[in-house]
Amino acid sequence: MDDDGTRGVRGSSADRVPGPALPPPPTTPPRVPAPAVGPRPAATPVEQRPTRPGSASPAEQPVPGAPVDAWLRTPRPPQEPGVWRYGYTPPPPEEPEGVSNRSLLVGALISLLSALLLWSLWRNGYLPYRLVPLKLFTPGEWWNPGTSGGPRTIEGSDALTVYEAILFGLLAYGCGRIGNFSELFRRHVADRGQPFLALAAAAAAGLTQLLVWKEALPVVRPVLVLVASVAGGEIYQSQTVVNVIYAVIAAAVLYPFARLGRWRELIAARRGTAVPAPDGTATAPAAATSADQWPELRTAGWTDAADTLTAEVRTGRMNDVDVARLRHAWALATRRPDRLAPLAEAVLRTGGAAALHPSGHRDLPRRGARHDVLTGQVRIGRCADDPHNPYVRRGTGLALEPALLGTSLLAVGPPGAGKTARLIRPVVEALALRALAGQAAVLAVGGAGAPLGPDDAFDVVVRLGHPGSAHDIDLYGGTTDPDEAAAVLAEGLVGDVGSLDSRRAATVLAQLLGPYRAAHGHFPSVPELRELLDGTPAALAGLRASLEAAGHHAMLRELDARSRQAGGPGDPAPALADRVALLDRPAFTGFFATGPDARPFSLRALGQHPLRVRVDLPERGHAEASRLLTRLLLAQFTAITAARTDTTLFACLVLDDATHAVTAETVRGIRRLRSVNAGAVLALRTVDDVPETLHTPLLGAVGCTAAFSGITTWDGKRFAEAWGKEWVETREVAQHTVFADQPFTRALHALRKLVTGKAVTTDAVTVRQVERERWSASELAYAVPAGHAVIRLATVEGEHAPPLLVHLDG
Repeated sequence: MDDDGTRGVRGSSADRVPGPALPPPPTTPPRVPAPAVGPRPAATPVEQRPTRPGSASPAEQPVPGAPVDAWLRTPRPPQEPGVWRYGYTPPPPEEPEGVSNRSLLVGALISLLSALLLWSLWRNGYLPYRLVPLKLFTPGEWWNPGTSGGPRTIEGSDALTVYEAILFGLLAYGCGRIGNFSELFRRHVADRGQPFLALAAAAAAGLTQLLVWKEALPVVRPVLVLVASVAGGEIYQSQTVVNVIYAVIAAAVLYPFARLGRWRELIAARRGTAVPAPDGTATAPAAATSADQWPELRTAGWTDAADTLTAEVRTGRMNDVDVARLRHAWALATRRPDRLAPLAEAVLRTGGAAALHPSGHRDLPRRGARHDVLTGQVRIGRCADDPHNPYVRRGTGLALEPALLGTSLLAVGPPGAGKTARLIRPVVEALALRALAGQAAVLAVGGAGAPLGPDDAFDVVVRLGHPGSAHDIDLYGGTTDPDEAAAVLAEGLVGDVGSLDSRRAATVLAQLLGPYRAAHGHFPSVPELRELLDGTPAALAGLRASLEAAGHHAMLRELDARSRQAGGPGDPAPALADRVALLDRPAFTGFFATGPDARPFSLRALGQHPLRVRVDLPERGHAEASRLLTRLLLAQFTAITAARTDTTLFACLVLDDATHAVTAETVRGIRRLRSVNAGAVLALRTVDDVPETLHTPLLGAVGCTAAFSGITTWDGKRFAEAWGKEWVETREVAQHTVFADQPFTRALHALRKLVTGKAVTTDAVTVRQVERERWSASELAYAVPAGHAVIRLATVEGEHAPPLLVHLDG
């Protein structure tokens, strides 16, 4: 190129000074290497939180048959109550509410057009005093006189070239900041990921290189001027030096686009090599002794046992239940040092089959929910992307565990809402797995045919009223104390009768149970108890004769007191007899036996052994008897668990239908469960299935509540009151009509109203902090979609989570 040194020198002065002889630029722009493209490598299956609320979540636990060692090494960081901890990753920081895409694009376009206009005015000399800042810092002999006078010498021409390049850089930076081009690039280019990001960056790099070498962008000439001023103009006599300078300019222009397009990461990913994260964070090194190497055994010195279990894990001969069971057994053995050696010997002898459950089972026949046996969690759903849910909980899995069930759970929803399939069944399944690990005992009570699990998933299955049932239920809870048996039995028989004092009913039963046990050595069967409550002369005479023959004078006084009170006003015996008559039916013949040959199942065993028990009630043909038995089992469970001294096992009662089973005494018993490592799960169709006087005490006694879709506004009101209120920020916008005083302004307003059809208004915004219900009764009744529930959780330590809208997929 030969332009007499005047290329790029613009101004109004006619007497220009030729610039230094510079090497001509290449005729074509240097080639820009395109990023390598190829098939993307398969991602490692690691549990991740969805990148945005509402997106589908990947697998959150190993697939069936996955290595147990990988399952063991998966992190489970402590989180808020109810968070599915397996492989949990924290969400990205919540982004502030940004501008819309339309506003972003319009702002960027206006900023770009304004910058182009300013640069055009500058290059054509239409901006006054444009050279004044440069003349203040350069010698005066370099310039022609006047504020608009151009350069007089070669040095002034060079200074003007560099000055224009600096101003162009500042203009480009300001345009990018004002137009928010970084946000535009992030939304529409970077968020699309690879390879689109790399290809877009390569295209932008090619266009920029073309503009640079065509000198549409002031880059090449200023660099050449600076190099000549530092090293002298003679340096350009060498073509090699010129080529090196051109290559450096091309690389410098290319480098920012390579960083933006992340070409290095893309190429490394195609080659399968690791690249450090762009933010400089490095992957944390693995622990010296990972969880699959049983560090607790190695620390205690049992290296051989740890090596045996490590080999069992890595060869696939152990499952997750075995790992949880052996860890629990080792934790118990450390409290009793005399048990450490036998446990270690059993591990060396049988490997993962050591410390087996009494049933000999190492897993359930099949699982219908996602479990993490190591933490005892069962995943029942995913928190919805809803404004009611906190941002950090949206898209996360929701799980239940013993720390939550220890506060008891109340689930309310109409039939078909999914209480049994999506909540009760997963909870029973999780407790059964925990029982196989030796850490829990579960009693599941439901109607015959309720999907609580297959028979081979339980140790004891009681089918009341079914002739093929191999087990029976002890009406007296396995106790030998007549007063204790009378109190529990009275609660089960007439605890739902508000007009009858259950303490008087317990006194009546104790006056009969005590003498009968003293005379016969066991409590009466159902037909015998019914006769005694009815006051049959033959039954009472026979009992009196037996007591007199055995010399039980104290029991004779009890029987005499019962005879004196019989038939008096307010005598609860007739009501008790009527309720006992519900169990004295042909369908229950052979059940509830109490003789020396009877072997009924007693709930007292739940506090001593990790049992899995299921009770099937005959709800279809004997609905009232089923409710009575449910109430009796609940009363027995609360009484037995509260009286046990060893609270190592977590005991839980699950009632698939708790209609008319809750009484004032059982509510007090439920409140005491959390202090004895026990809990209850109650399912109701409506809160009205509980006496109205117990609505508030019941909701206050349980720590976890679940309102399923389809509940009524009356039920929603009770939940809304129980969950309380929170402070929220509200914005009120009031529109006021603008009245113009000037004729020209009124004309503009009239024209605007003619075009838009609306009067000119101004908005007045008021921001206030108000206290509102977390969920209103109407929202619970009408805003909860099908297959969802609003669940509030609390732990036995006192931690709690706000009510969350959950999509149930248990």
